[in-house]
Amino acid sequence: MAEKWGVVVVAAGRGTRMGTKESKQYLRLADKPILVHTLELFQRMDLIREIALVVGGEDIDRCRGWVRQYGLSKVAHVLEGGAERQHSVLRGLRSLSESEWVMVHDGVRPLVSEKSVEACCKAALAAGASVLAVPVKDTIKQVDGDGVIVATPDRSSLWAIQTPQAFRRELLLEAHERAREDGFLGTDDAMVVERLGHPVKVAEGEYTNIKITTPEDLPYAEFLLAQRGGADGGRLSGDFKAAGSGATHGGEIG
Repeated sequence: MAEKWGVVVVAAGRGTRMGTKESKQYLRLADKPILVHTLELFQRMDLIREIALVVGGEDIDRCRGWVRQYGLSKVAHVLEGGAERQHSVLRGLRSLSESEWVMVHDGVRPLVSEKSVEACCKAALAAGASVLAVPVKDTIKQVDGDGVIVATPDRSSLWAIQTPQAFRRELLLEAHERAREDGFLGTDDAMVVERLGHPVKVAEGEYTNIKITTPEDLPYAEFLLAQRGGADGGRLSGDFKAAGSGATHGGEIG
């Protein structure tokens, strides 16, 4: 793949579902912060030219320290995020002026494979926009406000969307700028592109590309990492151990 890509890694969120004092992207997975695992994946891929890391303002210094500590030379920008994820992505996009093609990836998806990233990029090069996704395994029910089932969508047409999501940079930048002007907030980057009437291609990913969101996700991520030979046994962070099984959980899109 001759094209060189930029990546916006979004890690500015302060989710509470993990039940820890520390934000989930900074919890340790096999003795490294989750976010570092994510960045290292893109660091070692030849097709990546530059990375924009978008974090909370209070986390910029420590993230810059990790960039130096772990030799993450492709991280060209460490930026403060906005009030919403969508605003953070736009800030990252504006900084990647050297890249014609860009990906947006969640900082708490450290287990995406190079194979899946490349598949997403190839689909985007063909269609202009692409998302990683996996077929839904379970039967899905649409429920009204009273908790009553109103529809059962055909499972064969349903896909669970992941990241990265890949786009021609000009297309995604236009979509985000238009959304900002219109006051529109989408649930993912593909949605703002869809608003422009541009088709978005699905590239099939892997079920192991999990988003670490709740306490149950972290030991599973440790297991998956160990299976890949990336860890010598699971070591959970002290913050995670302190959370215990009583933390509250909830669903999260993407």
